[in-house]
This record gives sequence, C-alpha cells and structure tokens, in this order.
Amino acid sequence: MPEPVRVRGDLLDQRVDAIVNAWNRNFIPWWLLVPSGVSGAIKRRGGHQPFREVRRHGTLRPGQAVVTSAGRLPYKAIIHVAALDTWWRSSATIVATCVRSALRVAGDQGFASIALPLVGSGTGGVGVDESLAITESEVRASDYGGAVIVVVYPGSPRERRATPARAP
Repeated sequence: MPEPVRVRGDLLDQRVDAIVNAWNRNFIPWWLLVPSGVSGAIKRRGGHQPFREVRRHGTLRPGQAVVTSAGRLPYKAIIHVAALDTWWRSSATIVATCVRSALRVAGDQGFASIALPLVGSGTGGVGVDESLAITESEVRASDYGGAVIVVVYPGSPRERRATPARAP
C-alpha cells in the first residue's frame, strides 16, 4: 500500500514520470472547449498535442483513464481521466474510479511516480476536502508500486479556509 505525499503547489511543477489530467468524457471536440484549471495549464504550457491524442480515444466512460504524450511538458506521459459525467458534474464514485484507473494505468505503463490533482473539485463540483479524502484513501488501497504525489493547488478553497484571518 503506497502512502500518498500531499503537497501544496502546482501540478505541472512536480518531478514525476506522469501527471494526471482531470478531463471530460471526450464527446465534444477538444478545439471547441476552453480548458480551465489543470487542463488549461497543460494546454498553455504543454501545447495542443496531448489533447489531439486524447481525442483519438473516442468517448470515455466516467472514471476511465487514457495515456497521451506530455506535449512540451517534461513528463513521460499524461494520464487523462474522465472526471465528468454527461451533465459536466463529478461525484465521489467518479473521483474514486478516476484515481483507481489512473493508478492502474501508471502501473501498466511502468511509471515510477505520478502526481494527481484533486479530481472533480473544480468544474465537477465535488468538495476539495471530499476529493482529497477519496484520493488519499484510493491511493492507500491500491497496489500501485510507485510514488504518488497528491497536489493541492494554492488558493483553492481548502487553502483559503486553512489561512487564519489577520487581526486588524
């Protein structure tokens, strides 16, 4: 059972073999979407290539994971997980399935390390605390043999709640 390492920072700054991108079900062409959050950062820094590649996988089931190149990013690959349902929402079940699928793919690909964002906590509407708890639980329950970093992005609602108010 791997023990996840929780860090505060940017997913794209982690030193790992692969990163996980919380994606949609892939039924709308990538070029019609304006990616936000992790996907937007990947597109800005990594280019369009990973999104062209993920489109070739066709429509994804919620929770399904697929691998693409990392574009201009310094990773061996990006693991895209279908974190949203048909109505562009996520759920605890989808988050758990995404994490399990990403870990399985990372193991199958032989990646020694991966970094996960808080899947479903952005557009998907799952609470940050809930996504974090599900992610860490799924990592502990997995048989993935590599290192897992769970990234909490600075400025997320979790981070704002954890920052004490300053006295006047």
